[in-house]
Amino acid sequence: MNPWVWLISAALFVSGLCAVILRKQLLLMLFGLEIMISAALIPLVAQASAFQDSNGLAAALIILCVAAAEAVVGLSLILHLRKNKTLPDSDALMELKG
Repeated sequence: MNPWVWLISAALFVSGLCAVILRKQLLLMLFGLEIMISAALIPLVAQASAFQDSNGLAAALIILCVAAAEAVVGLSLILHLRKNKTLPDSDALMELKG
């Protein structure tokens, strides 16, 4: 497999990890998680296409669908916090209140 695939995937994963660790806004943290999931899928798709494996591509499609569902849940939680006038900041959510 091409080493550039691993390099691009690693660069995307590190940039997503930096977005999750360094940012305090929940929306940017969610975008960082999506970038990390996409970075993990790049070598899977490259390997599956190199070996003509449809099972690997199907697994990548399932993971992509789960990531989309995770984004929908995360965005709905952020919108709910915005509606209740709570700042969508990770520091504000340190304690869960019922």
